[in-house]
Amino acid sequence: MSADLWQRGCERLAAELPEQQFNTWIRPLPPAEVADGGADGVIVSLRVPNRFKLDWIRNQYAGRIESILSELAGRPARLDLALAAREPLQRAALPANKPMAVGQVLHNGLRPVPINAAAPAQQGGVEQPAVVGIHVPGQSATSAAPAQAGSAAASAATPAPSSTRHRINPALTFDTLVPGRANQMARTAALHVAGAPGAMYNPLFIYGGVGLGKTHLIHAVGNALLKDKPDARVLYLHAEQFISDVVKNYQRKTFDELKAKYHSLDLLLIDDVQFFAGKERTQEEFFNAFEALLAKRAHIIMTSDTYPKGLVDIDERLTSRFDAGLTVAIEPPELEMRVAILIKKAEAEQTPMPEDVAFFIAKNVRANVRELEGALRKVLAYSRFSHKEINIQLAREALKDLLSIQNRQISVENIQKTVADFYKIKVADMYSKKRPASIARPRQIAMYLAKELTQKSLPEIGELFGGRDHTTVLHAVRKIGGERQKNTELNQQLHVLEQTLKG
Repeated sequence: MSADLWQRGCERLAAELPEQQFNTWIRPLPPAEVADGGADGVIVSLRVPNRFKLDWIRNQYAGRIESILSELAGRPARLDLALAAREPLQRAALPANKPMAVGQVLHNGLRPVPINAAAPAQQGGVEQPAVVGIHVPGQSATSAAPAQAGSAAASAATPAPSSTRHRINPALTFDTLVPGRANQMARTAALHVAGAPGAMYNPLFIYGGVGLGKTHLIHAVGNALLKDKPDARVLYLHAEQFISDVVKNYQRKTFDELKAKYHSLDLLLIDDVQFFAGKERTQEEFFNAFEALLAKRAHIIMTSDTYPKGLVDIDERLTSRFDAGLTVAIEPPELEMRVAILIKKAEAEQTPMPEDVAFFIAKNVRANVRELEGALRKVLAYSRFSHKEINIQLAREALKDLLSIQNRQISVENIQKTVADFYKIKVADMYSKKRPASIARPRQIAMYLAKELTQKSLPEIGELFGGRDHTTVLHAVRKIGGERQKNTELNQQLHVLEQTLKG
């Protein structure tokens, strides 16, 4: 059998799937074993690290994977999915060039505590180090459970957070979160965590662009746990608040207070961990808190604008921990989900939204949920101030500034010229077969903008770019759209180009 069949199949999937989906579900998988099954064709054996991933891949991707592999192999291919065998847990080791913080001592005589006893030790084919005990000054080194004892002492010294201190927004629940294909994976994982905190998918890492509902989702987990266990020690905070706490405690030399606050929690919800970039002391303290919480089976849920391996200027010790549980993406909502969101939000405002008006708004506001809610507020306010009922004409008047931008005629030819001028290449290069990066990259950006800013179909755009196939355009659109979410410089360049084209 061709040894590279699985690799070629993955390359095809990468071109077809949105980048976030591919990075979450396919890229981390270990190489599959390919065998000749005789009359049964090709048997492709794939070992998946946990039950959640296995079920999701089987339900969402197995059919397409088998189809691609059959096409590439020239004969039927069957995908054999199974859980990966557990590997012996290994002690976590700190790099030699990263000394531990004062007061942090590894107990060489202790058995390491796994990050997630319910999940296999392998994640994405790479063995993950286990969490080890952390010594608290003044505690016996022969203690069988140092982390638990340390947290118990902290609990005794610090009162449980009250309902006003956990910072959970009671309005952000699973009931008020509109489910859809865009958040299905993340919502399912969050429900699992809410039902059994500390047992599965720990840590849970949720990533995606701005305004897609990451914060809503982690608040929903917090609210669900507090409803079930009102005395649970739950804390929500933005990464910048943790940074601020570290700075204050560093200035006052009161790191015991910092440990007492964070190491004794049952559930830590932390938003936008990409803000830890470049802040070494903050990363060190978060690493300490992270290890202590996982060791005592507390749950950690984090959000970010990119997946763990895409984070920059963050210590590899942390990113490997982030990736050791479950990583899921939230994507921009599809049309039907945007309509459902508008209708539900309008109901919450006690103002029914006609379905045709919801479709009209949803078709014109596609970026994220936050902008969708902003458009809805404009329409509702316009209706109240003008004492008119909500219909398409009223929505058109309320959103006229937005629609005037949307409706400006932007041609593919103008996009090609603007992008060519911006990147200092010839307009003719947009149609040529040349493929150096200095030309191919601007060409992909122009294709992406053509899809975003015009009503042209993929085949029509491909034809205007030198007769290229629609799959080439689709690949460019997905590639640039995915990179925009995590590449600040590219996002700024695209913003400038969009503003230039919109006049």
